[in-house]
Amino acid sequence: MAENKPDKENLLKELPSVDEIIKSTQGNQWRETYPRSCVIKAIREVIDKKREAIMAGKSPDLSPDCLYREIEPLIRLSVSKRLIPVINATGIVIHTNLGRAPLSDEAIENISRIARGYSNLEYNIGKGKRGKRYDNLRWIIRDLTGAEDAIVVNNNAAAVLLSLSALAGEGEVVISRGELVEIGGSFRIPDVMNLSGSVLREVGTTNKTHPGDYEEAINENTALLLKVHQSNYRMIGFTDDVPAEEIVEIGKRHGIPVMFDLGSGCLVDLSLSGIHGEPVVGDIVKSGVDIVTFSGDKLLGGPQAGIIAGRRPIIEKIGRHPLTRAVRVDKLTLSALEATLIHYLDTEKAGSRIPVLKAIFQDEGVLKKRASRLLKGLSKPGMRDIEIALEKDFSQAGGGSLPGVDLPTYVVTLKSGTLSSSLIEERLRRGTPSVIARVKEGRLLLDIRTINDSELHPLISAVKTTLSNQ
Repeated sequence: MAENKPDKENLLKELPSVDEIIKSTQGNQWRETYPRSCVIKAIREVIDKKREAIMAGKSPDLSPDCLYREIEPLIRLSVSKRLIPVINATGIVIHTNLGRAPLSDEAIENISRIARGYSNLEYNIGKGKRGKRYDNLRWIIRDLTGAEDAIVVNNNAAAVLLSLSALAGEGEVVISRGELVEIGGSFRIPDVMNLSGSVLREVGTTNKTHPGDYEEAINENTALLLKVHQSNYRMIGFTDDVPAEEIVEIGKRHGIPVMFDLGSGCLVDLSLSGIHGEPVVGDIVKSGVDIVTFSGDKLLGGPQAGIIAGRRPIIEKIGRHPLTRAVRVDKLTLSALEATLIHYLDTEKAGSRIPVLKAIFQDEGVLKKRASRLLKGLSKPGMRDIEIALEKDFSQAGGGSLPGVDLPTYVVTLKSGTLSSSLIEERLRRGTPSVIARVKEGRLLLDIRTINDSELHPLISAVKTTLSNQ
């Protein structure tokens, strides 16, 4: 131990200070290019690492070139943007982990238009005085849903929480046991009720609920009748539930408001494209419910938002609740949502302008043609010992939407003779651009449904780079 002490002391003396590196030629260059705080942080991190190595009895390289090589990447990392675009090759259209709905060009342009300067977010230009945040959106939500009024919050969970807090308070909320859903991320209807202060009163059984179950549960403490759409799962077999229209009639007889949480929230009839079981918001409003809540970034295809639409007195009551301010949306969300909703004024064109609907409605022939282009690009020289094939498969809508609906698609499959599919998946994920794919039965799958034409070339390059470095 005594023999190593002088070496350790000498190495510690050789270790430059932060100030010495900052004042060096390289340090001056860094300060001119990067924020001083980021430079100092990176230098300290490397020096501390070297000091720890010395104290552990090691002899790290303390030459300036070595120190600079280790410091530079840390500085660049500290100023780099962590939120990056990725290529979604999973085939999951509304991929929650990948940002859910991609926005239309018009929505992106509208965000940019509003973000550049000031706007009439809460200013009534006609009257020359303060306005209301949601006035610029109320008209179009009314037109598209048939509701008397609407308000927008930051997501559907907030919409449900706010509505329960404002309408039920500490009263009882009657709901079918078969509708006590969990929509990912531990978002459970019973938990939201508890947080709102209301009391859960579940009726019926898991698979069957009848009108009489609601009638029997109503008492002097009942504040709200709640129906929840099973947007992320389906029950089949010996099942039965109570339609919204019947619950509305029960509510009217007892003077109790009715709320319908749709979850996904679709503004067009998907059954015209062969997809059944997803209610249209307008139809739910017509059923007579007092309010309906739904998401903006799922089947609607817009930004993350929770929309509450319904009778004006109810919406006004919700708007006066203190929680409304805590969950309100900003001008960027409103601008993106407005542009997205405008697409729905022409339902025939909405399917081709809104990326989510376009991805879901894609013709198999179009998918096969694009997949063939991907296959051709990957089949060129340089892909040794790789099995590549074009096959039929199925995509999912994702985002807790359209459960049980398989969307026919085409995938390009890859299998290496030297690399495992999981390793290829990891390399693609960590590469530039980052490619998120899926592994199935020992092969890597690139689902063309969620791959745009503009992404084909960078995707081909990314795959070739990954597989050429075996």
